[in-house]
Amino acid sequence: MNLQECINFANENPFCFLATMDGKQPRVRTILSVIADETGFYFETFPGKPMSNQLHANPKVEICFFNGESDLMTAKHMRVAGEVEFLDDPVILDRVYEKVKGLEPIAGGPFKHLLEIYCLKNGDIHFWTIDDMGKESEIEHLNF
Repeated sequence: MNLQECINFANENPFCFLATMDGKQPRVRTILSVIADETGFYFETFPGKPMSNQLHANPKVEICFFNGESDLMTAKHMRVAGEVEFLDDPVILDRVYEKVKGLEPIAGGPFKHLLEIYCLKNGDIHFWTIDDMGKESEIEHLNF
């Protein structure tokens, strides 16, 4: 496994699950990975939302990308764990907004100025398939 394989998997399966902590209560939701490249995995949210508040209070997360297969024998997960970093970078903001600006009609107009961008730039990645059941300690991990 190498980082490019992980980037490819994330880009091919951009809907993923993000786990945060709300005090002592885990919270999981489906989110969209808007950019995955050699610099990290990028996401957006809006300030003041519960997810944003949870990420600011505790930036440690785990994200699970899933290939969407309903057949357990071909289902594959990629779990990415680490700490997110909030970014204030106009170039990244432009790149992210390009991916989500199609939502403007739903949002009632442009909303780029409202976005909060966060990124997982380093951490631990591993894949999991049904063949790994019971062999979790043997699974290859990649630190990025």
